[in-house]
Order: sequence, then C-alpha cells, then structure tokens
Amino acid sequence: MTDHVAFYAPLKPPSHPTPSGDRRFARLLLQALRRAGFDARTASTLRSRNPDGDTEFQRRLEKRADTIVDRLLQRYRDDRPAVWLTYHVYYKAPDLLGPPVARALNIPYVIAEASRAARRADGPWQRGHALTDEALRQADLILQPNPKDLPEVTAFLGPGAPVVRLPPFLDAGRETRERRHRGRYRSEFAAHFGLNPDRPWLISTGMMRPGAKRESYRVLARAIGTLDRQDVHWLMVGDGPERPEIERDFSGDSRVRFTGALPARALSQLNAAADLFVWPAIDEAFGMAPLEAQAAGLPVVLGDRPGTRAMVRPDETGLLTPEGDPDALRLAVRSLLDAPERLAAMSDAAHRHVMENHDIAGAAERLRTCLQPLIDGRNR
Repeated sequence: MTDHVAFYAPLKPPSHPTPSGDRRFARLLLQALRRAGFDARTASTLRSRNPDGDTEFQRRLEKRADTIVDRLLQRYRDDRPAVWLTYHVYYKAPDLLGPPVARALNIPYVIAEASRAARRADGPWQRGHALTDEALRQADLILQPNPKDLPEVTAFLGPGAPVVRLPPFLDAGRETRERRHRGRYRSEFAAHFGLNPDRPWLISTGMMRPGAKRESYRVLARAIGTLDRQDVHWLMVGDGPERPEIERDFSGDSRVRFTGALPARALSQLNAAADLFVWPAIDEAFGMAPLEAQAAGLPVVLGDRPGTRAMVRPDETGLLTPEGDPDALRLAVRSLLDAPERLAAMSDAAHRHVMENHDIAGAAERLRTCLQPLIDGRNR
C-alpha cells in the first residue's frame, strides 16, 4: 500500500489563484512526493499568514485551526497518514495544524523550509514566533532549501538537529524540451513583441508588488539606465499592483519591453529564446525564476544572497554581484554581452548544472530516502 503523506502549506496553499514562488514550490513538492512513490494529498487550505502581527486576528486563526484539527482527526480515523509534511513555517505563518494532528495520530512530523528569527520573540509576532519554535522542537525532520535559514534553526535546536539540505528544484525536463526549439520561439517572440532577433535579449522575471520585489526593479532601472549597450532588448516579465510605478522607472528607454505575466509554458519558451537572465534578488530566499532560466540554458546575473548563491556556480553558470549594487549588476551584464563565446559556454553549463543538481528526479529520491525510514521506524 502506498504511504499517505498529509501535505500542508500554511503561507499559501498549492491551489491558491495568485502565482508566487511559494505556490510554485508547494506544487513542486507535491509532485516530487508523488514521484517518490507517496500518496501526497493537501490536508487543508487554511492560510495562517498574519502579516501585521494582529493579536485578535491570530486568536481567530487559532480558533478556526482547532476546528479544522478536529475535522482532520475525524477524517483520518479510517485513512491515517503515514507522515505529515508542512511546507514553509515561520513567525508570520506558523503551523497551526501539523503539530497537533501528528501528536494525536503518533505519526512523524516533517517541515520543509523552516525559518526562525530570534528578534521576533517579543513584539507583534510573539505568538507566531512561539508557535514556530514549538513546531521546530516537535519536528522529526527539517528539510532546508534555503541555506540562509540553516544557522539559526540548527543553533536553536542544538547538536544532532534533524536538519537535511533539500536543494531547490524544478521539473527541468520541460525547459529541456523547449530549449530544442529556440530558433522557432525566437522568431515568434520577435514578431509578437517587436524585437530584433539579431540583438541580445535579456530577461528579468519577478512579481510587481511592494517591498523587496519593487526594490529589485529599482536596482534594475538604475543598472539599465547606465548600460552603454544600446543594441539589446530587455524584457520585464511580471505583473502586479506596482507595475505602473515600475514602468515609469523605465520610461523613455526603447530597449525595455513589458510582457506582463506569462503562463508557465510561454515563460519557458521565452527563456529558451533569450540570451541572459538578470535579477537583483533583493532580500530573496531563493527564486524559482533563476532555476527555470538556467534549465533553459540561460546564464544568470544575480544579486548575491545565500539562496541565489546556492543555485549558481559563479563564473561557470552565471555571475553574482553585491546585493543592491546597480553598478556591479551593469558591469556584470556588460562583461557577458561583450564576450559571446563565454556566454555560450555558460549557457551549456547552466543547463547541465540544473539537470544534475536541481531536477525533480533528484529531489524525489532525496525525499524517499529521508521520509521512508521515519515512516518505517514509527510503524515498527
């Protein structure tokens, strides 16, 4: 019988209508679990995100969660999961369901991507911080895709913390298939967006929302504004409430095109058609867009963060620049545009790197080897 994995994403469920990196990775985790041979099912779509640390809102969330826990325990009387896995737990979105259900059923409790911020022990998110600490203590296994989170989580749990690296991953096969049709896609996008196929195409992909994403676009605007190569097309892929302001940042620059948000397949095709991916990555954990770009054979120029650093082989699959430095970003882009042979070598290396280190097949194998012993040990 296939082992049932109860899957939960308190920040944003896989079925949420708004695209984001969290939703994308939640869906990929479900796919990887199923590839690993597990019967992975979403246990609940409850969002526990408390963006403002509102005490009354937190109280209502916990009351609602208590009701859902009771319903889940009723449901699992005849369909008991072998393990509970929660994706992305932190002080703004604590796990209100997994710990009590796993305790009641005496099944392993697993977290994929846990963040801890000691500075939140006091203040508006005090309750969310405390709940996250409780979940970390209960976890039988913590899978970490973002190396930035490792030091504080392991320091909190102490020696022997059950923490295992799970590199970010994607289904690289799709990007591989699209890469074979680069010439056709380049002709189609050139006609659609009014691009010259003989010029270099640069692509930047990110949600156009307030905060860190908005700041990344500001850095891009400053970098592009001082780039002295006029023979390029720079495609901005994304949409959101900040789009009008972002477009104003780039106004008057004929090199820049705004594509809006693209469906997943169209974005894969555009990646295959382009020449270089550029993103400042301000305050980002890790992003799926740079992985998708490299899988399609796009070298990357990224802001240097722990998460981005773990996805790139510097000087082999791309370049890392100091976070938030538009001049460094511009110089890195210029250096690659001026060295087409180096850019071509990076293209092949980027594709190989993702296939070997960040493909869903490897993630499925890691999940199987990590979860199965927990399940078998609890069932003895």
